[in-house]
Amino acid sequence: MKRPVSLLPFLFLALLANGQERRPLEVDDLFAIKSVGSPVVSPDGEWIAYTISETSLEEEESETRIWMVPAAGGEAIPLTAKGSSAGSPGWSPDGRFISFTASRDDSKNQVWVLDRRGGEARQFTSVKQGIGSYQWSPDASRLLLTIRDPEEPDTLKGARAKTTPPYVIDRLQFKRDYAGYLTGDRHSHLYVWDVETEELTQITSGDFDESSARWSPDGQRIAFVSNRTDEPDSNSNSDIWVVEAREGAELVQLTSNPGSDGSPVWSPDGEWIAYTRNVEPELIWYDVNEIAVVPSTGGESRALTARLDRNASRLAFSDDGNEIRFVLEDSGDFHLAAADVRTGRVRRLVSGPMAVSGHHRAGATTAALVATASRPGEIHVLGDGSFRRVTFTNDEALDAISLGRVEDIHFESPDGTPVEGFVTFPVGFESGKRYPTLLRIHGGPVSQYAHRFSFEAQLFAANGYLVVQTNPRGSSGYGQDFSHALWADWGGPDFEDVMAGVDHVIAQGWADPEALGVGGWSYGGILTDHVITKTDRFKAAISGASEVLYRSNYGHDHYQRFWEAELGLPWGETAQNWERISPFNFLENVTTPTLVMGGQDDWNVPILNSEQLYQALKRLGVETQLVVYPRQGHGLRVPSYQKDRYQRYLDWYDRFLKPAPGAS
Repeated sequence: MKRPVSLLPFLFLALLANGQERRPLEVDDLFAIKSVGSPVVSPDGEWIAYTISETSLEEEESETRIWMVPAAGGEAIPLTAKGSSAGSPGWSPDGRFISFTASRDDSKNQVWVLDRRGGEARQFTSVKQGIGSYQWSPDASRLLLTIRDPEEPDTLKGARAKTTPPYVIDRLQFKRDYAGYLTGDRHSHLYVWDVETEELTQITSGDFDESSARWSPDGQRIAFVSNRTDEPDSNSNSDIWVVEAREGAELVQLTSNPGSDGSPVWSPDGEWIAYTRNVEPELIWYDVNEIAVVPSTGGESRALTARLDRNASRLAFSDDGNEIRFVLEDSGDFHLAAADVRTGRVRRLVSGPMAVSGHHRAGATTAALVATASRPGEIHVLGDGSFRRVTFTNDEALDAISLGRVEDIHFESPDGTPVEGFVTFPVGFESGKRYPTLLRIHGGPVSQYAHRFSFEAQLFAANGYLVVQTNPRGSSGYGQDFSHALWADWGGPDFEDVMAGVDHVIAQGWADPEALGVGGWSYGGILTDHVITKTDRFKAAISGASEVLYRSNYGHDHYQRFWEAELGLPWGETAQNWERISPFNFLENVTTPTLVMGGQDDWNVPILNSEQLYQALKRLGVETQLVVYPRQGHGLRVPSYQKDRYQRYLDWYDRFLKPAPGAS
């Protein structure tokens, strides 16, 4: 997959000779760009296994395969064949096997292995209901499995077997997007699978769920995460637990923080466990997490990054146990960083505009998945203060395409708050010329635009638009106060911030103030709903999977606990909190033509909201259209629907922001 460097000059000359030029990005290019993920280094540090996912518009499905590339650089090798998806690559600690998960021949998800010496993959586990996650024991003799309790057998016979039984529900959290109604009493527990005897031993049980399980370095104990409070649906109080890897062993609770404790990793000597935690659970998603450590046998926890005021994820101890490596989210970047275990001092292993989303170390090799504004994520190897790219998965597709230049922007909101954003310039941008401009708003709200490739922004840029992507208050990456400023004030400070971003690009002479569009998906759609009720400056809007009348979501979406925490109960004295910030109550102000979109089966942000928005705009005489994607949840998984959505984006914006041919 890597082109020989020596051919590049000849390829360039050949293109010139043939008069070929790079072409604009098109909607169908979405399916030519592949997604790289899950880098795992072999025990000897010489190879990196990873995944490549690609989507077929013709087949209406996506497929993931396992690949392997030399850490020193060289040709990438496919390990699994086309026609069957695979995921979660891993290496046995002895380096003999490459493992992965797959559902083949209509079977449940199982662990499969490939012998590095050659041969076909073979199914390794045979759990009736399938497995969730797995991890090799340090001596390669066992697998640690997460397995969900089996479903109740279907007792209906004959014609009645086609009838779905009624949903019988008694949980506080009774539905979730893509999972549907949460019925029954099934839970995920930990098991150990003996590689030689194929014996399966259950380690945990009860009316609780276990996750993020990790072997101790000596293979005797297991650390995991579980919320074992009386009513887990009512809180986020997950804790770190340890149990011996045998049936009937007593569980040891290591943490008692009232917030979420997660992502445990063992120190090399087994004495400590590092983990992430949220210490202010009342702030829900606005609470910035931190890294802490706790003795693996029990004792007092100690915070390492409390002063950092930035989110940390994907923890891993250094080989000597003196540092904890992690992904640091900060100001539009995701960097690979390290925290000193004694002092908590944080250093970045590599700096610069990038988004690291995964990393793994074995031997002397550290592999990371790194994206930039001009390239989707690829596998890189850490060197002396820099990354060296070893996969080139999308180069062939993207080298034929002209991309818009991406630039950081910094500006102030009206109250003086500094805000960061990104501008993607139209392909062929000419200085001194103003362009139709799109304000595109990210989801979340606790998320951020970062230095990573944005197909959406590049598609708009290829069609002559200047694209503005801001990180307004509520965004992560800028500290807890910046994020928490949005608390119970949706459409307040974030509206001021995104509009300041638009004013900034107008002041730079880039944007045409008479040709502005706005839009987004999820919270991006929610803030769009606020924008069109507060200003008539935009000539076109697209509200995707948004909320508009907040009280109508209570008991209908899967956020009841979060709604209650931020706004209170939707009746009594706190009902006004819901109504005060619901855009529905101000729709009489809207004049912007608005395309409304959503998934029919979305239980994250139910289609009810889009229907209400459309009905109101239609009744008010505002130009609008409602597009509902059948059987889709919050994200669109059907490739033809993904294509349809992007094409409708372009058609709607073009209709209102670009003059018709011959128009003055």
